Amino acid sequence: MAVQITYRRIYEEPSSQDGRRVLVDRLWPRGVSKERAHLDTWLKGVAPSTGLRHWYHHDPGRFAEFRRRYVAELDDPEHEDAVRELCALASHGRVTLLTATKDADHSEAAVLAEWLNDRTGRHKG
Repeated sequence: MAVQITYRRIYEEPSSQDGRRVLVDRLWPRGVSKERAHLDTWLKGVAPSTGLRHWYHHDPGRFAEFRRRYVAELDDPEHEDAVRELCALASHGRVTLLTATKDADHSEAAVLAEWLNDRTGRHKG
């Protein structure tokens, strides 16, 4: 099956291949207007906690531990509504998770895409 859940930087031009565009950062990205973002929704409630985000500080050397802690956080009641909404969006077709992070491959968007693909049985192929 084709990959349905992808991720990329919000600063990249929108694509007709994006499907639903979902911002998964807790903070609004600098220099991006709401019109330019072309978002379907902003799910800041699915973003890592402020404490985890500060601890990680986008250090690739901490990414494996960040992934472990973040996936554990997704089970917290604080994330429950946003996770439910994201899973519902993902069950209806292609979703592109957006982040302002410079290194999207080491971001919460990458972790969420992998996590959602695992939950929905969609794998890169």
